[in-house]
Amino acid sequence: MEKKILYFEKPGRENSAACLAIVKRAISEEHYRHLIVASTTGETGLLFSEALGGKDVTTVVVTHSSGFKEPNAAEMSADTRTTIESYGARVFTGPMLTHSLETAFSSKFNGLYPTAIVAQSLRRFGEGSKVCCEIVMMAVDAGLIPEGEEVLAVAGTGRGADTVLVIRSAASKRFFDLKVLEILAKPRG
Repeated sequence: MEKKILYFEKPGRENSAACLAIVKRAISEEHYRHLIVASTTGETGLLFSEALGGKDVTTVVVTHSSGFKEPNAAEMSADTRTTIESYGARVFTGPMLTHSLETAFSSKFNGLYPTAIVAQSLRRFGEGSKVCCEIVMMAVDAGLIPEGEEVLAVAGTGRGADTVLVIRSAASKRFFDLKVLEILAKPRG
């Protein structure tokens, strides 16, 4: 099998439109039924949910957990969340798998713990690649997408989208069953 990968010179939101085009093509040609998109403020979630609203694909937009930057604060506004949902997407806000409890332990005790090792290992392929793996497991854990299916995952470096992966979904407790099957786009640098 021969497939095309788009490598971006630089990471960042300027690659979002190209990632959206790749996702549209993959849904059309490969008939993927599930799309998981990382979105902090909702900008990327809006872009993908608006463009794919009414399509035959389940779209899940995964946000940072509440309190990620400030206690009790959500980074995505309620209005943005409502707009994304109006396009038929689901928005999930929950614990971030490689950031939650172990971040507290490593900060307090200056240690390195398994999920931090996993996060740093996945970052070798890029920040977006790490996030794609996380958001797929988060969506499965929340019951928003089925386990064991080939799904599209979109994430980025900082803001916007710059990474698109095809992943065989798994719950976090079956992390070793999660498989990155294809890289459709990612930053090179």
